[in-house]
Amino acid sequence: MPITDTTTLISEAGFTLAGTYPEDDPRAGLEETLGLFEYAEELGFQLAGIRQRHLERGVSSALTFLAAATQRTSVIRLETAVVPLGYETPFRLAEDFATVDALSGGRISAGISTSAPHGALLRPLGRTDGAADVDAYTLIERFLDALEGRPLAGEPIATPYGPQTPRVQPHVPSLRERVWLGGGSQRSVRWAAERGLKLLLGNLASSAGGDVFEPAQRAHIDEYYDAFAGTAPAVGVERVIVPTDSATAAQRAHYADYAAAREARTHVPTGGLVFQRDLVGTSDEIVRRLRDDPAIDGRTELRIALPYAFAQAEYRQILSDIRHAVLPQLGWRPAGQTAPVAA
Repeated sequence: MPITDTTTLISEAGFTLAGTYPEDDPRAGLEETLGLFEYAEELGFQLAGIRQRHLERGVSSALTFLAAATQRTSVIRLETAVVPLGYETPFRLAEDFATVDALSGGRISAGISTSAPHGALLRPLGRTDGAADVDAYTLIERFLDALEGRPLAGEPIATPYGPQTPRVQPHVPSLRERVWLGGGSQRSVRWAAERGLKLLLGNLASSAGGDVFEPAQRAHIDEYYDAFAGTAPAVGVERVIVPTDSATAAQRAHYADYAAAREARTHVPTGGLVFQRDLVGTSDEIVRRLRDDPAIDGRTELRIALPYAFAQAEYRQILSDIRHAVLPQLGWRPAGQTAPVAA
C-alpha cells in the first residue's frame, strides 16, 4: 500500500545520465538523450544533468550538449555532472559556462570536480606546459575567479566594439553562486563548504567516514553544513532508482540482473570507497528505503542516477514511475505546482 504521509522529504528532484550512442551514428544517441531532457521537463522534474565521460561512447563535452538542450527546453535546470577540472583551462571553461548559461536564460548548474579520469592515456594529447602538475583545487580557484568577473587590468582594453573592461565575457554575476563541487572525500566536502560552493554527492563515499555508505555520507553532509561559509548551502545526492511498477517482464529481468551484478561492491569498502545498494523494486519498496536514508532529510536535492546504456524505453519507464509513484509519496511537487501531487 502507498505510504500516505506526505511530509516533504524531497523538494527538488531530477536525473543525471551519461548518454550513449552507436559507434557509427553518434547523432542518433545524442538526439535520444536530448529527447529525454524534453520528457523530464514535461514530467515536471526540476533538473536534468549530463555526465562528462572521456574515451567512451558517452557525452564527452557536457557544455556542448547542454547548449543544444537550452534550445529544446525552457524551464528545467540544466547541470553538468560533472566537468573534470583536470583537463580544463579555467578561464576558457568560465567563458563556456557563461555562454551556455546566457543561452539558457540563467538555468545552468555548473557541476565540476577535481578529477582527471584516464590521465595516463590522455596526457600525451594534452598541453605540454606543465599544467598537468597544477593542483586541481588551484584550478577551481582560478575558475571561480574567472566567473566572478573582476577586472584583469585597471584600464580598459581596445576592442572592435570600443574600449571594454578586461574580464571574462559573457559576465553573468549569478553564475558563481551556482557552482556545485562533486565531492565524496573529506577534503572536497570541506573545501566546498569553506568557499560557499554547493555540494554534489554520488552513490559512493570515502570509507574514511565509515564502512557503511549511508552513515558515511550523512557525516559528509553534516560536515558541509557545519563548515559552510556562504549564504545558500545546498546538497545534491545521487541515487540509482529503478522502479518496476510499470516495467515489462523483460525489463524487470534486465533490472534484476543489473542490480545483482553490482551488489557485491556494496558489501565491503573497495579502493577506499563505500557504495550504496541500488534501489530496484516496487515504488513502495523504494519509498521505504528512501525514508530510511539519512541523507534524504527534506533539505537535500535528489538526482536520479540513470544506469548506463539502458534503452530509451527503459529510461522513460523509470522516470515516469518515479514521477508518478515514488516522489509523490515523499512530498515532492512538480515544477510549477504548489500542492503535492497524489500518489
